[in-house]
Amino acid sequence: METIFAAIEQLIRYAEQRGLLAPEDEVYARNRLLATLRLTEWQPAEAKDVPLASPAPILDVIIDWAYEQGLLETNTTTERDIWDAKLMDCVMPRPSEVIRAFYERYRRSPQEATNWFYSLSRASNYIPMARIAQNQQWKVSTAYGELDITINLAKPEKDPKEIAKLKEVPSSSYPKCVLCKENEGYEGTWRHPARSNHRVIPITLLDEQWYLQYSPYVYYHEHCIVFSAEHVPMKMERKTLERLLDFVEKFPHYFVGSNADLPIVGGSILVHDHFQGGCYTFAMEKAEVEEHIPLPSFPSVTVGIVRWPMSVIRLTGPKEDVLDAAAFLYETWRTYSDPSVEIIAYSGDVPHNTITPIARRRGDLFELDIVLRNNRTSPEYPYGIFHPHEELHHIKKENIGLIEVMGLAVLPARLAAELETLADYLVHQTKKEDWDESMQKHWDWCEAIRSAYPDITKDNVHDILKYEVGQRFVTVLEHAGVFKRDKRGKDAFRRFMQHAVERMSSLV
Repeated sequence: METIFAAIEQLIRYAEQRGLLAPEDEVYARNRLLATLRLTEWQPAEAKDVPLASPAPILDVIIDWAYEQGLLETNTTTERDIWDAKLMDCVMPRPSEVIRAFYERYRRSPQEATNWFYSLSRASNYIPMARIAQNQQWKVSTAYGELDITINLAKPEKDPKEIAKLKEVPSSSYPKCVLCKENEGYEGTWRHPARSNHRVIPITLLDEQWYLQYSPYVYYHEHCIVFSAEHVPMKMERKTLERLLDFVEKFPHYFVGSNADLPIVGGSILVHDHFQGGCYTFAMEKAEVEEHIPLPSFPSVTVGIVRWPMSVIRLTGPKEDVLDAAAFLYETWRTYSDPSVEIIAYSGDVPHNTITPIARRRGDLFELDIVLRNNRTSPEYPYGIFHPHEELHHIKKENIGLIEVMGLAVLPARLAAELETLADYLVHQTKKEDWDESMQKHWDWCEAIRSAYPDITKDNVHDILKYEVGQRFVTVLEHAGVFKRDKRGKDAFRRFMQHAVERMSSLV
């Protein structure tokens, strides 16, 4: 029993050191922990005075004890996550306290406020930094700058016990989705993630109620989510662009962007309107404008085509002028067709054209990158004409959302083990008939690598594979671009921009 009391005391000390718990709340927090663990007695214990970057080691000790006492049924990751979150909730400030502390800092500096909130979200283990550290991350030099590559290992796969448990648990409509405000403090179930230690900050965009939180699976520094108070689907419109610009006016040190609102080219969650942002400079932001296209009706706005594997228009200027120009280009694109390059705006009443917009500040000016998207499919490309084609699915099959658009590849967990196996095959020049069946999808790619690198050794094979994954990701982005990077595609891009200028003139 001494071990559990020492672990409880250590968790309280950790929470005080990380600013989660005030000394005046120590007795209350200890009693909440005792109640959660169904303990009715307290034995004073000496906590180890070891500074920790994460509470995970302490939580593991407590949850192991709880399982030994029969408080956990399966000891699976899902059940342990529920316990992890509710233990941390015992040593955390209530939502009103978090909001009050955030806005006290915001009045001094928006950056001070977000720094504090991000630190709290990590200290509370809502952002499980120990788990996120398992992700494989590296950068790759390409023709378009230095791209970021991540193999997502932070989200564990469900084991058979969890899958069996899911069959027994009835579905629920509360919370309606993982983004809803109702997730704050929600204990979690076998079907819905634990959110007891979750806190959100109310913000106002265009006189509407929205909320700011951080992603529990951060892919870059201060990876935040901005979501509507209403459970309404993603919708691309002028107000979407206006909200993005309003956000970066309030938080000028952050970028913010929206996934597209159509299947295939949209994000993984289309049922709840939301944005993603943060304090990180992606390769796309560093990319230069390769061709300026003046829009006569907006002389104060600098407009240009960005040198990027996808089709990007960059607008820089005063806030209202950038908004008007962006809204005009979006409306023009929404109904634009060019069959010579497979762009068709509608199939009957079904729309295909939309955008992925990203907003940021440039000093006193505002900047919007408008990424043109089209989600049409064909018999030849059933997954999407402007989507990674099947020969690239061995690397990336999922949607190319906002984060990938900006130059950060979020690759599936399976690739970590597969790249290790491929390294072995390449070093030992393993014949195709000796390859595992599940690895055959990589054969053509590996043959190209063999040809390009005649001297592959165990010392250089991993660097070669990391580099080639990056080049493959470039091809993924090029497939997702509606105007290709060859002369035909560039000419088609110019035709669209000329069409926009002519439409503008006719409206005037």
